[in-house]
Amino acid sequence: MHPTPAALTPTAGYDEFAAEFAIFTAALGGETLPSDVAEAARVNLLDTLACATAGRTASGVADVMALATEWGGAPQALIWGSTTRVPAHHAAWVNGMMAHARDYDDTHDAAVLHAGVSVVPAALAAAELNPRATGADLLAGIAAGLELVCRLGVATTIGIIDSGFIYSSLFGYFGAAAAAARVAGLDAAGIQNAIGIAYSQAAGTHQVTRDAALMKRMQPGLAAKAGLMAVQLAQRGIRGAQNVFDGIDGLFRIYLRGGYDPARLREDLGQRWEFTDLSYKPYPCCRFNHTAIDAALAITNQPGFEAASVTRIAAGVNQQSYQAVCTPLEIRKHPTTVVQAQFSIPFTVATALIDREVALRHFTAEGLQRPDILALAARVECGVDEAIERDWSRNVSPTALLVQAGNAAFQQRVDLPSGHPQAPMSAAARRAKLLDCLRTGGPGWPDDTADRLTQLVGGVAELAEARTLTLAMEARV
Repeated sequence: MHPTPAALTPTAGYDEFAAEFAIFTAALGGETLPSDVAEAARVNLLDTLACATAGRTASGVADVMALATEWGGAPQALIWGSTTRVPAHHAAWVNGMMAHARDYDDTHDAAVLHAGVSVVPAALAAAELNPRATGADLLAGIAAGLELVCRLGVATTIGIIDSGFIYSSLFGYFGAAAAAARVAGLDAAGIQNAIGIAYSQAAGTHQVTRDAALMKRMQPGLAAKAGLMAVQLAQRGIRGAQNVFDGIDGLFRIYLRGGYDPARLREDLGQRWEFTDLSYKPYPCCRFNHTAIDAALAITNQPGFEAASVTRIAAGVNQQSYQAVCTPLEIRKHPTTVVQAQFSIPFTVATALIDREVALRHFTAEGLQRPDILALAARVECGVDEAIERDWSRNVSPTALLVQAGNAAFQQRVDLPSGHPQAPMSAAARRAKLLDCLRTGGPGWPDDTADRLTQLVGGVAELAEARTLTLAMEARV
């Protein structure tokens, strides 16, 4: 009998984190959440639903909605933006895709991931399955799911370019399972089984970004779907993997090649909440673009700047940002699909310099054909800034932007993008975002949708039935 190699043994000195987190989640009460944590969960809930209203009319969503409707089945949960109810896991799938489709959803800038797009659809679908779930239960489930996704993210030391996984979807499987399990009322053993069953389904490749594939926007929905399936299997006594994270063949070795910090994962669980550091996007595109957009907008306000006189633009970023939104450079300069534009520093910087904003209207068939924006995007060069790579390699990248206009050179560096907890969106900006999302989501939304959503989410902890919230997401196509 050969001894197990040290590299393959569970994390020394630590118990399995899935068991620890399951115990934590089962005991979590929405009514006892610290006030700032409860507010952070409400903000995430409203922002995710807002993004979904815009995603309703995004490419691919109608096709997936039609497929889920064609499959039919038990009318358990609402497909948002419709009056159609389908099996809960299908609803979570479509809703997750809808919420992520415009790339307008939350981001954890240190973990480099989205959290709400898997967690919130799973939690709300579980609430429709469990009529006993209160608004406080929903809030607790969302808080637990967001926390698990964000803790996994900040503990991971290997970047998405090196691992090849998009962490929004990969970690979303576990966050969706934890959230849905808490809302469904599972005990700690059931929650651990649900997390383990989710592990058997976990995926989320970064190749979809490189290929500008429409599947990019569907992957978090697949995680939400898997979370609902995991919970319902666990309710029927199906046993999932138990050593999900720290096991010999657990997530950290198999998916992350050992690139994680076990202490960061565990420390101050329930005392320090990682998801309260989530950022909210002012621009509907990949977060890697945002410091570049901020820098461009700042340059437009510098004395003497005129977009018409720009001859050269240079953007310096870290390696993962360069790989995600700068290459292949010719495609980023001349995007022909919305996904290509969403992942393009040249396109978004040119848009910001010319229109002095980057909005949903820019990521449309018409927006992609603007000759003025495309001509300026062709002048953008990107590169890896060695100092930024050294100091910010695992984070959403700062941008050092240089714009040559006539005989003048304009420079701006932005480290923390707008919407970061240290540079948060105002309540007025969040309201404007919700209204813009509803307009983009097309006709069918009742005129009072924005007010109803805001009111219901604001008082979610007092709802006797959490599923009441989904009524505000009904719309007629």
